Amino acid sequence: MSANVESNVKPEYDQPIQDIADYVVDFEIDNEQVVDTARYSLIDALGCGFLALRYPECTKHLGPVVPGTTVPGGARVPGTQYEMDPIKAAFDTGCIIRWLDFNDTWLAAEWGHPSDNLGGILAIADYISRQRLASGYEPLLMKDVLNAMIKAHEIQGIMALENSFNRVGLDHVLLVKLASTAVITHMLGGEREEIMDAISQVFVDGQSLRTYRHAPNAGSRKSWAAGDATSRAVRLALITMSGEMGYPSALSAKTWGFYDVLFAGNEFKFQRGYSDYVMDNVLFKISYPAEFHAQTAVEIAVRLHPQIADRLEEIDRIELVTHESAIRIISKQGELHNPADRDHCLQYMVAIGLIFGGLNTDHYEDNVAADPRIDALREKMVVEENKNYSSDYLDPGKRSIANAIQIFFKDGSKTEKLELEYPIGHKSRREEGLPVLRAKFDKNVRTRFPSKHADAIVQLCNDKDIFENLAVNEFMDFLVI
Repeated sequence: MSANVESNVKPEYDQPIQDIADYVVDFEIDNEQVVDTARYSLIDALGCGFLALRYPECTKHLGPVVPGTTVPGGARVPGTQYEMDPIKAAFDTGCIIRWLDFNDTWLAAEWGHPSDNLGGILAIADYISRQRLASGYEPLLMKDVLNAMIKAHEIQGIMALENSFNRVGLDHVLLVKLASTAVITHMLGGEREEIMDAISQVFVDGQSLRTYRHAPNAGSRKSWAAGDATSRAVRLALITMSGEMGYPSALSAKTWGFYDVLFAGNEFKFQRGYSDYVMDNVLFKISYPAEFHAQTAVEIAVRLHPQIADRLEEIDRIELVTHESAIRIISKQGELHNPADRDHCLQYMVAIGLIFGGLNTDHYEDNVAADPRIDALREKMVVEENKNYSSDYLDPGKRSIANAIQIFFKDGSKTEKLELEYPIGHKSRREEGLPVLRAKFDKNVRTRFPSKHADAIVQLCNDKDIFENLAVNEFMDFLVI
């Protein structure tokens, strides 16, 4: 055969694509503790969405593409009256969940927010359930949604353990699109072959750059990028279920495949197989709407607040000791241009904690950022890496998110150096964290719903048996405002 002729023999599907499809089809979820964690992940994500609906910069993205149109029997967006096709409903739900950077997190070689997948999962589950009821069939139950969430968390998180997309300039929402596509295709009735077809579409699809997450371009797209990814997953799943073909060597094809074009020629690496590991170990943002690498730093800053609140002018320098990922992602100097820029600045978040003794979503707004004390403190901060923090961050047995802060005054005095390895949302502090998580949800629900309505939602979500056996469409009925 001539060397100038390409072989047109169709290969088997790339092994990583096969492995995901096998997992989605075959893995049985029987760990009740993990299912419980999934319920907490779901209600926390929805609570973040309800809180986000207070912000016009978020709500301007919501609603049908063509204003005024509705889709009878379509999918609803929690906390609104929108009823749309599941693609746009997935975008809107994903957008509100992610807007405030307050939903669950996963940190590894890549990072991300696995509950971002809920936008697509919940929209398609509502759509399927309403269509089934209209045809005389049984709807999906919320237990089905939780199972889909567990598998989406797992796909996103296991892929992230050893594969750093950010190092080649790609945004982690690629993994949202991947995980959502796999589980949504299965929810629509797709079998192994169709799931592989759909996954291949993800890898040949266009992928988002990380431009909007980093200086000097950090901006609000990072708050709707996950909604865009999970809605794209719904679209790719629906295309596949219409009979559209897939691309078996979407990853490995020489020159044209994902590895060569977008992953520096490297193949994916895996630390472990797929099970329920990620949901079991997921990180919750409980106390502060802060980029997760800064959670322990903010917690320390709040602890230091009583000692330094009356001595801000006396501060000579502030030493922040952190891990490599925090330095690479959220350590910034210079002007911060918008809320999205500020909630990805380690120094800004620490300054807020020191000055105000807390951190909430309003602290990122322009009126607070205009306080001259914030930038004055930022200018006094010195950020250093602790190599042990960096290695423990990646250690599967630890997965710490360590930070330390010490403040030095002009008179030569100093505070104690405070160090914290694990934030309250870490699995190692789960017993301490869950009551706070429930309180966070209760508070967030009440920002959107009248008191009696909010009481019913909170009571429903806290009753495991009733919640899991509730039809998805009935659950979504509760969330219409």
